[in-house]
Amino acid sequence: MQQAVESPRQELFRRLNMAPGGVGVLLEMRRRLLRGLAEHPHWTSIETDLAHLFRSWFNRGFLVLQRIDWRTSALVLEKLIQYEAVHEIQGWHDLRRRLQADRRCYAFFHPTLPDEPVIFIEVALTRGMSAKVQPLLALDSPVVDPASADCAIFYSITNPQEGLRGISFGNLLIKQVAEDLGREFPRVKTFATLSPIPGFRKWLAGGTGLREGDPRHAELAALLAKLDVQDWFKDKARAAEILKQLGRLCAYYLLYAKQDDEPLDAVARFHLGNGARLERLNWLGDTSATGMRRSAGLMVNYLYRLDDLEHNHEAYAREHRIIASRRFGVLARDSLLTRGGAPRRTVTA
Repeated sequence: MQQAVESPRQELFRRLNMAPGGVGVLLEMRRRLLRGLAEHPHWTSIETDLAHLFRSWFNRGFLVLQRIDWRTSALVLEKLIQYEAVHEIQGWHDLRRRLQADRRCYAFFHPTLPDEPVIFIEVALTRGMSAKVQPLLALDSPVVDPASADCAIFYSITNPQEGLRGISFGNLLIKQVAEDLGREFPRVKTFATLSPIPGFRKWLAGGTGLREGDPRHAELAALLAKLDVQDWFKDKARAAEILKQLGRLCAYYLLYAKQDDEPLDAVARFHLGNGARLERLNWLGDTSATGMRRSAGLMVNYLYRLDDLEHNHEAYAREHRIIASRRFGVLARDSLLTRGGAPRRTVTA
């Protein structure tokens, strides 16, 4: 039966996998296939066969969790600098700060790719839940005694292998890292992310569903014009007015902007699918050029309560229900999109 339904390509791929460097060749093949699917849709079956095999070859039983520190091989450290996708590492001094006593970096490795991180996560050990990323990234930030920390902030997760796109490791990595940190630092009871909201500005500009002639459309256009003013956030009075509107709209975006019952925001899909809770919105959490361009500086904390992850995951997977703190619901109900008692709705972009 298996021979009847399985593509002969899979046997070929298995034999290639046994050759020295075979896994790397197959990963590169799938990377190229993924990039060319739009132009060559007939490649889909080949890509599907590779994805099927990778899910088996890269399951948790084969992955090895390693802590990365300053004693890790220079080859792997160089790749961290090269691959980091969330907050660019500005050279060796920057990397060294991210590996000091109050920081942790962990990665999954596969036995056939010993010098290639499959996925890696960067963690800051802090007192209290961090609201701003710049202090975490500052080279001159003071090193905190990790034994005094009560919170672990996951501030960057990078999947560097494009050939493994769509094959999830992040939930396994976060859970194991949280468990390991809890054993090493018994005072750490809070595990949370400090996450970007990469699609928020784009959605504001064209995905809300408001039409010309609707007074709210004009109000939103006025808000977008204010965001286009350079360094608007440095004027405290102006920033307070803008952020009040932005926070409500962003809460609405994270809770109700969806496509096919899934959150429009890719980062939200990832963490909510893992069973995390949408916990807190942070004004001016990322004032870098990228942060301002993508989300007007807003960031969000997703809370990982280990005892609640399974329940939250089931609610999300089966009912498309987002578990969020009460504050998010209050903010979203007060946004201009729900003004006048209008029912909350799902926005498809």
